[in-house]
Amino acid sequence: MVRANLESKNTVLRYIIPIFDPDVQHWSGEARFLRWLTFLWLSIGLICLFSASYAVAEAETGNGWYYMIRQLIWVWVGLQGFNWIVRSPLEYPLKLSPWCIFLVLGLILSTLIPGLGENINGATRWIKLGPILIQPSELMKPFLVLQSALLFGRWERLPWRVRLTWLGVFCVILASILLQPNLSTTALCGMSLWLIAVASGIPAMYLTSTALGGASIAVLSISLREYQRKRVTAFLDPWADPMGNGYQLVQSLMAVGSGGPFGAGYGMSQQKLFYLPIQYTDFIFSVFAEEFGFVGGIILLLLLLTYATFGLRVAMKCRHRVKRLIAIGAMVIMVGQSLLNIGVATGALPTTGLPFPLFSYGGSSTLASLTLAALLIRVARESNEADIIPLRKPSINP
Repeated sequence: MVRANLESKNTVLRYIIPIFDPDVQHWSGEARFLRWLTFLWLSIGLICLFSASYAVAEAETGNGWYYMIRQLIWVWVGLQGFNWIVRSPLEYPLKLSPWCIFLVLGLILSTLIPGLGENINGATRWIKLGPILIQPSELMKPFLVLQSALLFGRWERLPWRVRLTWLGVFCVILASILLQPNLSTTALCGMSLWLIAVASGIPAMYLTSTALGGASIAVLSISLREYQRKRVTAFLDPWADPMGNGYQLVQSLMAVGSGGPFGAGYGMSQQKLFYLPIQYTDFIFSVFAEEFGFVGGIILLLLLLTYATFGLRVAMKCRHRVKRLIAIGAMVIMVGQSLLNIGVATGALPTTGLPFPLFSYGGSSTLASLTLAALLIRVARESNEADIIPLRKPSINP
């Protein structure tokens, strides 16, 4: 009776305080470490978001906590899903993934319908539900990982009809995201699918032709859309038009450079004070670099390197092919998207609209990132479980 009451209290606490879970002590070492690393990453992101968003929130709404409160709500919601995934067998999200793929695809296509999609900064990537903005392309990422792992993990056993059907669905998804337009998310999703296929051992002929096709579509998209061409030229020489197309990158580079070796100190960024645009989403790393400096940036990169290393370690130890591909896909998107965001902020890559996972403000990105992290942790848990070998009863010969 006492034990039942204790378990009931623990369940209630787990819903109220999602980071509380006494069962973690029974997990494998990799799963516990990845969970701790995810919460560390999330905590640093929230601390940085508060600093990056306070001034602009105060100016826009009169409440400096405006964006932070909303992000904390999304984090709480995301952690509920996080806990469900890490405590449930992977077969459950795998069974749900085909249905979720088509549901989210419907939401992506609905953004292309005039009047339904919300246009922000020249792109229609959001659906407005009252005061809430949903970005379906972000929500698609974990389901793409699950479904592509299923497809490529069982490639040899599937008939060509099933293979071509799902490859066609993936193409429709990428095309619909590209039409929003959202070249950066399309490229990230496409590269993630391609890397999962590489890890599964798909023949090189298919991979090469797919890579060439994807690169051709990217070049075509840039050549047809003037604003994308301007972003590329601004990346090559932002100082040629510092008050126009190069403004974002110039301000970002000034923020990163102003940080020096050890940074200006937490909350002391000057560029976030209405110089650096979208400082709490796409360019949040610039604020981080200005406040924590080169040393802080190196520590953050080491955190990402550690996360990637343990993610790959989990994948290599996992003997189940589909689960191994889930771990690789989750790690690639989490770490790859972070590096792309840092590359944009430091001028190493053209300016894109990719958020920094668990750093940038945004409910859809937060939900997708926590879901991917949970999938990786769940693979770590299942890959360390002992195989159950059924014992045969000895036959009795008459």
